[in-house]
Amino acid sequence: MTRRYGLWLDLWEPIQNLLPGRFGTVGRTAKDNRLFVEAILYRYRAGIPWTDLPQRFGDFPVVHTRFSRWSHSGVIERVFQALAEDADNEYPIIDATIVRAHQHSAGAKNSSVQP
Repeated sequence: MTRRYGLWLDLWEPIQNLLPGRFGTVGRTAKDNRLFVEAILYRYRAGIPWTDLPQRFGDFPVVHTRFSRWSHSGVIERVFQALAEDADNEYPIIDATIVRAHQHSAGAKNSSVQP
């Protein structure tokens, strides 16, 4: 069973080798990269602050610090680029929860345009 906002295997496989902290790479081996990526997904999909991250993801300051490091070093961007290259988007969805229009775009006549 996949947890809410969990990372499916078909999405995990293409990105797992892009992440630092893998066994056999330079530096410290990460405890669980997949759980960390799921924490990022959970935080952004649920729209919560880092302080409200469930305890199962670990201490929020540690998770936030790691996210900041990955962001500044370009790891997050590389992951997004790798996922964006997959042209088989099963169901792209655009709705009002992610695309917001300014209040003036609601169809009111613009008073600054001269007839």
